Amino acid sequence: MNDMDLAQAERTDLADFLEGLADGQWDAPSLCAQWRVRDVVAHVVSYDDLGAMGLLRRFAKGRVVHANQVGVDAMKDATAAELLANLRAHARPSGLAAGLGGKIGLADGMIHHQDIRRPLGMKRQIPEERLLRVLAMTPGNPRLAPWRWIRGLRLVAIDMDFAHGKGPEVAGPGEALLMAMTGRRGITAELAGPGQPILAGRLERR
Repeated sequence: MNDMDLAQAERTDLADFLEGLADGQWDAPSLCAQWRVRDVVAHVVSYDDLGAMGLLRRFAKGRVVHANQVGVDAMKDATAAELLANLRAHARPSGLAAGLGGKIGLADGMIHHQDIRRPLGMKRQIPEERLLRVLAMTPGNPRLAPWRWIRGLRLVAIDMDFAHGKGPEVAGPGEALLMAMTGRRGITAELAGPGQPILAGRLERR
């Protein structure tokens, strides 16, 4: 499968999961600071319908760094059912999310899927092909800037064939490594190795 197909599969899995949530769970906090589950879902699809001019207006209104919040705010009155319908309608990413052959939509969809699931205590087994693809692309992703946390460290997955970097080793499940690379707190307790305290200290000081 190519990256666009994998991105579509990931969004479809997210939509299927969301369909089973109770109304109150849509207002539960996520791993994204100040965003509830509904806000994360709004963000996932917030760039799909924007053309070049729409993107320029979004970035101008949000002064670039707050552009994501502008998209979330635009859907603040949407019901859970409307957000879910929007996600299903955009199962195959378009607009900015389709960038780099679907890589943006795949990485964004997977990371935010976990941002929702983890605080709800609802684990999943991410399909290995998808997770390996996102793990491979994340260290060099300029949007996520993971080098702030992982510079000088060697990351090693214990459940799949993934390793990156040089230095003191940080080992753990591939999903936990991904979430730590993207700056999420509360993940490093699931990791081990001589580099774990270094990574944990960086994330706690962020």
